[in-house]
Amino acid sequence: MTFQDLPDSDIPGALEALLFVSDEPVAASALAEMLDVDRACVVEGLATLQHRLATDESGIQLREVAGGWRLYTHPRYHVLVERYVLSWDTRRLSQAALETLAVVAYCQPVTRTQVASIRGVNSDSPLNSLVEKGLVREAGKDANSPGQPMLYATTRTFLEKFGLAGPADLPDLEQFAPDERTRELIGERLGITRAQADEAAASCDDDDAALDAGFVSDFADEFEFEPYDAKEDGLVR
Repeated sequence: MTFQDLPDSDIPGALEALLFVSDEPVAASALAEMLDVDRACVVEGLATLQHRLATDESGIQLREVAGGWRLYTHPRYHVLVERYVLSWDTRRLSQAALETLAVVAYCQPVTRTQVASIRGVNSDSPLNSLVEKGLVREAGKDANSPGQPMLYATTRTFLEKFGLAGPADLPDLEQFAPDERTRELIGERLGITRAQADEAAASCDDDDAALDAGFVSDFADEFEFEPYDAKEDGLVR
């Protein structure tokens, strides 16, 4: 039997098998090419598979992220999976790296100086670590600033790891602010223009930085180890 002869009823299962062995999101067009069927059939099959996994209360979910489709473990079991993963995962991000990642995610593209001005501390080391891990990338140079410093932005891998279709899916910052003053500080810091970055970094207030760090820490706690992807959970082999 050729894939072209695959019954429509078997397409969801075929898609599940392909995504099960994939280590990154796969576009509907690529799945259609693999199965030798129309893209419309794949889209319908993905919707069927997604619904089936949801209604069967499966431990796996199908999500559309970073321009493709991928299997993830269900949020209901994140605590259980975290306990298992932590038994062998030694690549957990430090608090500084998580805070830096949050700043880049919300302010991208952003320079090293801007990251430091928002966090209130030099962030070169955690930023370098994030680039090494593939969560942050160089995104060109800031032609409007002296010396044309490098700009940084999140990567497709970042979207995959955090289950986001794009940066627009990041949660609203206000939910991380414990009070009105903190909300104002967040808005002030994240509103720093590139022309103000050097001045802001030199005059950064320690108390304000601590409040901002608290907000970013809450952001990190919100997303840390969530969502898990089935590959890293050991559920995709």
